[in-house]
Amino acid sequence: MSAKAISEATGKSLLAKHLPSRMSDVAQRTFVPNRFVTIAKGDRADIRDSVAAHGWLGTEKLVAKPDCLLKRRGKLGLVKANVDVEATRAWLDATMGKTIEVDGAVGCLENFIVEPFVGHRQDDEYYVCIFSTRDGDRLLFHHEGGVDIGNVEEKALAYDVPTGVQPTPDEVETKLLANIPKEKQSLFSSFIIALYNVYSELYFTYLEINPLVVLNDNIHVLDLAAKLDSTAEYLCKQAWGDVTFPPPFGRAAFPEEAYIADLDAKSGASLKLTVLNESGRIWTMVAGGGASVVYSDTICDLGFSSELANYGEYSGAPSESQTFEYAKTILSLMTRESHPDGKVLIIGGGIANFTNVASTFKGIVRALEEFKHKLIERRVSIFVRRGGPNYQEGLRLMRSLGSTLGVPIHVFGPETHMTAIVNMGLGKTPIPSIKRNDSIPNLFSQTAPLSGAGQNGGDGEASGAIKEVPDDVEKKAESAATANAGEAAASFEEMEGGQKPLFTRNTRAIIWGMQPRAVQGMLDFDHVCRRDFPSVVAMIYPFSGNHRQKFYWGHKEILIPVYKEMSEAMHRHPDADVLVNFASLRSAYESTMSAMNYKQIRCVAIIAEGIPENLTKKINKASKEKGIAIIGPATVGGVKAGCFKIGNTAGMLDNVVSSKLYRPGCVAYVSRSGGMSNELNNMIARSASGIFEGVAIGGDRYPGTTFMDHIMRYQANPCVKMIVVLGEVGGIEEYQICEALRNGQITKPVIAWCIGTCAKMFTSEVQFGHAGACANAERETAVAKNEALSIAGARVPKSFDDLPQLIESVYKELIASGEVIPPPEVDPPTVPMDYSWAQELGLIRKPASFMSTICDERGQELLYAGMPITDVFKEDIGIGGVISLLWFQRRLPAYACKFIEMCLMVTADHGPAVSGAHNTIVTARAGKDLVSSLTSGLLTIGDRFGGALDGAARQFSQAYDAGMIPMEFVNTMRKQHKLILGIGHRVKSLNNPDMRVMILKEYALQHFPSHPLLDYALEVEKITTAKKPNLILNVDGVIGVAFVDLLRGCGAFTMEESRELIEIGSLNGLFVLGRTIGFIGHYIDQKRLKQGLYRHPWDDISYLLPQDYS
Repeated sequence: MSAKAISEATGKSLLAKHLPSRMSDVAQRTFVPNRFVTIAKGDRADIRDSVAAHGWLGTEKLVAKPDCLLKRRGKLGLVKANVDVEATRAWLDATMGKTIEVDGAVGCLENFIVEPFVGHRQDDEYYVCIFSTRDGDRLLFHHEGGVDIGNVEEKALAYDVPTGVQPTPDEVETKLLANIPKEKQSLFSSFIIALYNVYSELYFTYLEINPLVVLNDNIHVLDLAAKLDSTAEYLCKQAWGDVTFPPPFGRAAFPEEAYIADLDAKSGASLKLTVLNESGRIWTMVAGGGASVVYSDTICDLGFSSELANYGEYSGAPSESQTFEYAKTILSLMTRESHPDGKVLIIGGGIANFTNVASTFKGIVRALEEFKHKLIERRVSIFVRRGGPNYQEGLRLMRSLGSTLGVPIHVFGPETHMTAIVNMGLGKTPIPSIKRNDSIPNLFSQTAPLSGAGQNGGDGEASGAIKEVPDDVEKKAESAATANAGEAAASFEEMEGGQKPLFTRNTRAIIWGMQPRAVQGMLDFDHVCRRDFPSVVAMIYPFSGNHRQKFYWGHKEILIPVYKEMSEAMHRHPDADVLVNFASLRSAYESTMSAMNYKQIRCVAIIAEGIPENLTKKINKASKEKGIAIIGPATVGGVKAGCFKIGNTAGMLDNVVSSKLYRPGCVAYVSRSGGMSNELNNMIARSASGIFEGVAIGGDRYPGTTFMDHIMRYQANPCVKMIVVLGEVGGIEEYQICEALRNGQITKPVIAWCIGTCAKMFTSEVQFGHAGACANAERETAVAKNEALSIAGARVPKSFDDLPQLIESVYKELIASGEVIPPPEVDPPTVPMDYSWAQELGLIRKPASFMSTICDERGQELLYAGMPITDVFKEDIGIGGVISLLWFQRRLPAYACKFIEMCLMVTADHGPAVSGAHNTIVTARAGKDLVSSLTSGLLTIGDRFGGALDGAARQFSQAYDAGMIPMEFVNTMRKQHKLILGIGHRVKSLNNPDMRVMILKEYALQHFPSHPLLDYALEVEKITTAKKPNLILNVDGVIGVAFVDLLRGCGAFTMEESRELIEIGSLNGLFVLGRTIGFIGHYIDQKRLKQGLYRHPWDDISYLLPQDYS
């Protein structure tokens, strides 16, 4: 959503901060910035406590009123005026927290604003309002203001300011101030122009002041209502400050809503949640902005608006972890209270264009499993309907969950009408017993198309079954395709009112952004449509140099160039006339405006959602001047069957084929919603001959092209026999269709439906998923528009549920009249499936190149031996615990993890003289990098330096396990002329003990449950030190034997596993890891000291030439 209401206090703060700087020095003296304090229900402070900071509270008369997005506060008796601070305090005490009902919305008065009272007469009051329109902004002014102004739009003078035009004093005075005395007009015009500048620069979408009071040439803003374009926060953050957007009056702000809003802000996907009735019985978890509205409509149409608990949607390919968090949040709200009739959860959605259904369902399944017991306790019934990429696997996951969850789960695919599950869940229709077939279409060959209008094709999962195309059929199809292409080429000039069609079989496109999946989808569509050449000629990606990307064209591989600069892409590919713009919301404006400077471009599709409205209007103005069609913003694009598709439109190949998009039908549609466009593709293919063309103009308030822009193209095209329009609540573009039907501009059958009929049944304002889906007047409601369309002559179903039947009925009428001849069905050519996608669908398998059992980064968060990284920190297992997971695949006891950390600490360094540190230092001083220097040091580790841990562990444990007494062990090693690893030190001795050994030995003796091998080694030490005092148990030895005791005594390993860990060298890893710390320290130390190249002194070398020792 974009336009969001702000509190009166916020609006007045913004004017006080920014308005004076937009006024002349003379005009500045006329504006009186608002002084106010805000009081909230949760504040403990008394208003009298604010007198010290705001002296005027104690000296002036005051006015107090609620500041919670309420209209007509004066008529409701909610304004206390012309009273002192004591009376104000008493009134606030009596009013604060009071529950009232306004227009059916019941809410609590929790926030108030207190200001100095401005005494004035009725004729000192004026009305000013600015609001956004498609082509600019409208300024309203009336010389009478106040609570009794009535229908201001009929009374006020209006001045429409076109986009990009600055209003002048003469224009303002001429068009708005005719009823103001001439001598005061300049005062008002300077204020209005400054107000408009603030409105534009701070991205307001609505700003109303009523009344504006003028006393002695001083201008006072008394009451204010305003909305900001929230999508402009990245542009206006500094100017706005910390702006908050309160919920509409009558709806509490839930922390869960704020949490989802925060997730949405951090995600490239769309995540929305509005709690309507936390005690409601019916909860929804719907994919898609348009689909979410349709589900809410259906619930309300069936008479359950009072039971609808929430509105929300997830879309834009959220990750598994994001859908998990989203689902978990809804389930936490849903299971908070019980309901005597149990609860219903609708997990619905249309046929996705690009979202991996299985991936999102995995997140939902995890959330359902987590809430299993609460779902059972609340007697929840779950109804699922979804389609799109990998939907078969998603539905299989849901059905599999149903056998273990303990609550009923009813699962359906695209064979079932989108909202049929609502009727089932609410008991309006029986739940059908269907054959469940979770087989996945084999995309190595093509789907058999649906046959005949109105046929459902059996079970949805099975309807996408693929088969090989016989050679003779393929040849006939190629011949027919060639003929059709020639016919289309010959009639270009007559097909759309003498204009070349927007898309043809020869359309070439440039893609802005690195979108390989979307490009491959376009190329696969081209191939299945039997185009002669790919529709994508180039990609633009400013963040890399020029290069080429590999793609598939049918069975062959091709290279598509990627350019850093748009100018080069346009110059090298003059035949490209479409730009598909995948730029982010922050850069979509600049890239689109740049693209429109090239005369070859006829159409730009802007995919990004959330472009600020002011920027969108500038795009629209420029496109109108240049004659360029803009599809979007906030769209998936569009598709012309058998010719061209934009980006991810129409989803995967199985949906392209099942919706018969590889050849033209006779129905053209235009929709606001991109997600619902795919549902229309499917619906029209099942109810008629399929689509000829379909465009999703986008969900923003001011899409680049309107319904009528495309409808008039369809009207002029003789191949289009029927037009379908899917509008929605908000905006007035549908009334243009009504006018065109009445005056005969449109003569073809029009089937129209506006979604969002549920909006009138809500007691508080609800902003739906699309930015433009919010009615600002009765005329903008879906109910009013549907009624107007019906009266004008459009075919309007009773509800969205009836739309397929109405399409089928009109199609049969056209067949009966001879206007339409059903086309013969020809199978499309085969298109191989990408290996990665086939693997995702589980159609193929291959041996893994290698295996890993310790870590998994594929899911929603990193796993160490099955332990989520969040739990690693939550349970504070430390580096010892991490090593236990990654090295030993299990969680070791706390004393064991502590011992591991102690080993790393005592082995971290032993001075610069040892061989490893010496090598590291020499390499660092040779100017090498950290990795090279570290490697040089690590390569010295072996049996002679630091690598004796495993050897010591093996020798001592083998002797102990063989039953040798310590003396026997020592004698045996002497006889074999072998050193006892872990015994002996160059410097340390019994009289000068190694404190590192003492620390580790004492810890093991004190904390290990048993330490037989350490005891054995200490007995060996007594024998060896009797010979020489420096033959002590050294660090390698104590770590080696103690670690064997740890492995054998902690209960986590079998004897065989313990031996294996010693044999594979895991203990030496402790020394390597520990000493790495020290080596890095020596490297940093040498670099910090800026030491030069090391050369060993010659006087420390004995030079012995052959003649000296022979």
